[in-house]
Amino acid sequence: MLNIKCLGAAKIVTGSCHLVEADNKKFLIDCGMFQGPKKLVKKNYEDFLFNAKEIEFLILTHAHIDHSGLIPKLVKYGFEGTIYCSPPTGDLLPIMLEDSAHIQQMDTMHENRRRERQGLEPRDPLYEKEHAQKAIALIKKVDYENIIPINENISFSLHDAGHIIGSSMIELIIKDNNVEKNILFSGDIGQWNVPIIRNPFQVKKCDYLFVESTYGDRLHKERVENHLSREEILLDIIKKTTERGGKTLIPSFAIERTQEILYSINKMVKQGIFPDIKVYVDSPLAIRATEVFKKHTEVYDKEASELKENPFEFKNLVFTLTAEESMQINEEKEPSVIIAGSGMCNAGRIRHHLKHNLWKKETSVVFVGYQAEGTLGRYILEKADTVKMMGMKIKVNAEIHKINAFSSHADYSEIIQWLKNFEEKPKKAFIIHGEEKSAQSLYEKITEIGINAYIPSIGEELF
Repeated sequence: MLNIKCLGAAKIVTGSCHLVEADNKKFLIDCGMFQGPKKLVKKNYEDFLFNAKEIEFLILTHAHIDHSGLIPKLVKYGFEGTIYCSPPTGDLLPIMLEDSAHIQQMDTMHENRRRERQGLEPRDPLYEKEHAQKAIALIKKVDYENIIPINENISFSLHDAGHIIGSSMIELIIKDNNVEKNILFSGDIGQWNVPIIRNPFQVKKCDYLFVESTYGDRLHKERVENHLSREEILLDIIKKTTERGGKTLIPSFAIERTQEILYSINKMVKQGIFPDIKVYVDSPLAIRATEVFKKHTEVYDKEASELKENPFEFKNLVFTLTAEESMQINEEKEPSVIIAGSGMCNAGRIRHHLKHNLWKKETSVVFVGYQAEGTLGRYILEKADTVKMMGMKIKVNAEIHKINAFSSHADYSEIIQWLKNFEEKPKKAFIIHGEEKSAQSLYEKITEIGINAYIPSIGEELF
């Protein structure tokens, strides 16, 4: 008997995880980390709502931590099954999980110092590097459009979701009581007609759909209203910031967003319209991820695949690997662009650059990705007068910008158009991976086009 339980990313954006039980097998679609406010982060330390040893395999949509970040914890508690994913995801996952394990250990070290001062018992890390390495050994790469049989009643295939390099939609075919059911997990759906990666795969039909709703209540407005390319918007911000002697800080996710920004700046440098300033990529994770992008040209779109030169390198580009190199950036007085993680400002080197520059009126901070509730990035984006970070209060005097067109998520108009192009409507659409407001908005739009929709809660059984 088929049973699917929603274990994360329900009425929130992070913690993507679904438990599927079919034909006496238990498996997971994603096993992501909860991110954002402390009440959500605490969920990472709660017991799984299943026995990890009973999970036979996991199918991963993509390498982002909110979809993959609890896989080492799964291994820690006894999972020994196969992790199926696309080849680019299989190459990105070791980078992401080892980095996450390092962060867990460092965060726990700092937390235990605080607990010691309060006379509390120390806490173990969520997981350690050895668990990440064991998880990496379980990866099995699967090409797009290949049907992978698990047994005579269960099979799946991956389709390009166009979200980040290697991102996948997962199509499950499950025979339940002699009735074949087609269940599609959209994963995170990308935008159409953006550089480097291909457009999201157009599915023909499915019986049941699990669809993301990150931007279910929003359009990428600058495309709709201003008729400006995202490069033109970014260039205008950087030019004005440079003219007033400031630095442009871009909190950026290591995978996809950083590479898209480099791709865009590369084009502007070649056109001779970009200021003669340094561009720093201050993220070891992003630097390693860029090497994966260089490797997997087979998933590029037509424009990127026809380029004869490396699209991620140009004059005045500086990759800073060491902490010493990172600190040196803030000693320099000249205008520059600093691309650093993390994308939501909750960790990483971007926090040090914000500490040194957020209080300066000549600075610009440019957000190019989603900012979850409770994150430092969200507070800054919502025009907080001051923010607390690294043990101090910092005045927000910098100009704050958001370029939605750099988002790797489709907006609601793109999701609806994708659904309209189905040859047969799903019997039911489960709306996941969105805050309540955006999930509700997408629910209304999906029902308007005649599809039965439902917004699940965490822990709810859906079949």
